[in-house]
Amino acid sequence: MKRPLLILFFLFNALAFASAQDFPFGAVTTEEMNMKNYAKDTSAHAVVLQEFGKSSINIGSDDNLKQFYEYHVKIKIFDAKAFNKGTVKIMLYSNDKNDAYEDVSNIKGVTYYKDDNGFTQKAELEDKKVYPVKENKYWASHKFAMPGLRDGCIIEYKYRVESFRWYKLRSWEFQDDIPKLYSEYEVHIPAFFNFNASIKGYLKLTKNTSSVESTCFEARGAKADCSLINYGMADIPAFKEDDYMTSPKNFLSAINFELVDWQSPYDGSKHKETKEWRDIDYSLKTEPNFGGQLKRKGLLKDKVAAIIAGKPDDLAKAKAIYQHWQKWFKWDGFWSIYSESISKAIDKHSGDIADINLSLATALSTAGLNTEVVLLSTRDNGALNTLYPVIGDFDYVVAKVNIGDQAYLLDATDPLLPFGVLPFKCLNDKGRVFSLDKPSYFMDMSLPQREKSSYILDVTLQDDGKLKGTLVNYSTGYEAYKRRVAIKKFNSIDEYVENLNGKLPKWKFTKSEVRNLDSLDMPVVEQYDVEIKVYDKLGETKKATFSPYYIHRMTTNPFKLNERSFPIDMGMASEDRYAITVHLPAGYMVDTPPQTMAISIPNNGGKYISSYEPGDNSFSFIYLTQFNKSVYGTEEFPSIKEFYNKIIQSQKTEMVLKKK
Repeated sequence: MKRPLLILFFLFNALAFASAQDFPFGAVTTEEMNMKNYAKDTSAHAVVLQEFGKSSINIGSDDNLKQFYEYHVKIKIFDAKAFNKGTVKIMLYSNDKNDAYEDVSNIKGVTYYKDDNGFTQKAELEDKKVYPVKENKYWASHKFAMPGLRDGCIIEYKYRVESFRWYKLRSWEFQDDIPKLYSEYEVHIPAFFNFNASIKGYLKLTKNTSSVESTCFEARGAKADCSLINYGMADIPAFKEDDYMTSPKNFLSAINFELVDWQSPYDGSKHKETKEWRDIDYSLKTEPNFGGQLKRKGLLKDKVAAIIAGKPDDLAKAKAIYQHWQKWFKWDGFWSIYSESISKAIDKHSGDIADINLSLATALSTAGLNTEVVLLSTRDNGALNTLYPVIGDFDYVVAKVNIGDQAYLLDATDPLLPFGVLPFKCLNDKGRVFSLDKPSYFMDMSLPQREKSSYILDVTLQDDGKLKGTLVNYSTGYEAYKRRVAIKKFNSIDEYVENLNGKLPKWKFTKSEVRNLDSLDMPVVEQYDVEIKVYDKLGETKKATFSPYYIHRMTTNPFKLNERSFPIDMGMASEDRYAITVHLPAGYMVDTPPQTMAISIPNNGGKYISSYEPGDNSFSFIYLTQFNKSVYGTEEFPSIKEFYNKIIQSQKTEMVLKKK
C-alpha cells in the first residue's frame, strides 16, 4: 500500500524540479575555476556564469497579497577591476506612512578562490556582515561585501524579497556592464491578475516558454491556476556606455511588466489599472496631493499680491514670483510629484520638488497667469512610456507659464537657474502637460535653451618664453548656469582662482574679476591677467613650434564604440568659440602658420571652423565648434564620430615660429 504513495511522492518532486530552472547553490566546476578570460570578450574583467530570478504573486503570512522575488547569481571575476561586483546593495521600498515595507531574507553568499598551493577554497558570507541601512524616508537597503575577493575568484549569492507591492511585478535586465553566459527569469502569475510584458533592447530571447500550473494559488477559498513563463537569454554581450546618452535602462535588453487589470481573490471585485490619459487626468485633478494643491489659490492670494505689486506686465509678474520662490525655498533633496501640503512647505521655507514647483504653479495661477504643470521623467529615470499611461513613470514636476505665444518652463528648486531654464536632468524626451481645466498632452523636452562659451586670449610672447596678457571668458545660456554653480562651490573668487591655478600648472592667474555672478539673466564674464609658460629659453632657439590650442584642446574622442545602437543625446545645442591673439617678440615671425579647416556635420547638424589671420608682428587664430541639435539619431553616429576624429587630428598640428 505504501509503494504507490512513494512513487507518487517521487513523481511529484521530479515534476516540481523539472519546472524549477534555478541552478544548485554551492557548486563550481574545475573549468570555471580555471577560466582566465571570457573568449567572446577578452576585455571583460568579469563574466556572469549563471543568473536566475523568480517572481510570484501569492498570499503572505499576514493573509495579504504579496510578491515574492528570488535572485541567484554566480560571477567569475578575472581581476581587481571587477571587485566592485562583490559589493551588493539590495534596495527595499519602505513606506513609513502606512507601515508598508519590503523585507529581504535567506541571504547566502560564498566566494571560491585558489590558495597559494592551487587548491580551491571557499569563504562564506557571515550574517553579521550584512548591514541594514535606512537610505531615506522611502527606501532602505541591505548591503554586504563578498569575502575573500582575489583575481580569478568566483562569487555566488542569493536572496529572497517579500514585497507588499504585488502589483509592481519585478522587471528583469538581461544585460549588464559585464557579459553573461546565461540569464533566466521565471514568472508565476495567478489567473486573477493580467499583466502586459514588454521587451526592450535589440537582443533576442533564446528561451520564451509558457505553461499552466494547476491550482497554484488559493486565498480564502478562492483558487486559480497560474501562468508559468520563462524568459531566457544566452551569450549576452556587455552593455557598454558611451558619452552623451540618457539612462542605460532605456537601451538595456530587459523585460518589463505592467498590470492591466485584476480581480480581487477576496471579494471578486474587478479593477482596471491600464487607463487612458483622460483617466489619469481625472485621477490627478482629484488627487488631494496634486490637483488639490493646485486649487489652493486663496492660500497665496495676499502673498502673491505683494510680490507682483507695481509690475507692468505678465512677464514681469511671472519673473517676480519665480525669483521670490527661488529665494524663499530650500530644496530638501527629495523628489516627488505629490505634495502633502504646500502650506506647510511655505511655512518651513523648505520642501521637495513637488512642494516647491506645485506651489510655484499655484502662485502663478493666483496672479492670473495662464499656468500649467509638466510631469516628466528625468534622464536617469528613463524615457516615458507614451503608449500606456503609467503615473509611476514620472519622477519630477515643473511649472509652465504661458505668456503671449511663449511658454516658459520653471523649476524654482535651484536658486541659480535663470527664468525659463530647466536643469539638464529634465531635458529628457517628452513631458506630459497638465492643467485643471484642459486635457493633458505631450510636449517635447528638447527645449530651445543653449549653452555657449566664448574665450578671448590676448597675449604677448616674452623673451623668457612666457605668454603674458589677458583672458576673457563669456558664458551665456546654460553654460552661464554651470559656471555659476562651479564658482559658488567656493567661499570666494580667490579660492576659485586658486583652484584654477592648481588644475593648470603651466598657467598662472595673477589678477581676476568676475562680473554678473548674481545677475542670472546676464552672461557670466570672467577676466584674468595670465602668464603661460611655453618655453624655457626662447631667445636661444632659431625656430620654435607653437600650438595655438591653449584652451580646451581636444585630444580624445568621446565616442569609443565602433557601433552605437542608441542616439547621441547632448541635451541641448551648444557653441564654443576660442579667439587667440599673439604678439610676437621683436625679431620673430611665423614661418609655418597653423592648419585651417572647415568641417560640417550633414544636414546642418553642426560645424567646426578654424581660421588664421596674420598681423603686424602678430597673428590671430580662431576656432569654433558648434552643435545645432540636442539629439542625433543612431544613423548620424558615424558622421559625428568622424567629425571628432578630424578635429582631434587638426589640433595635433603645430605652427612654427622663427627668427627673422
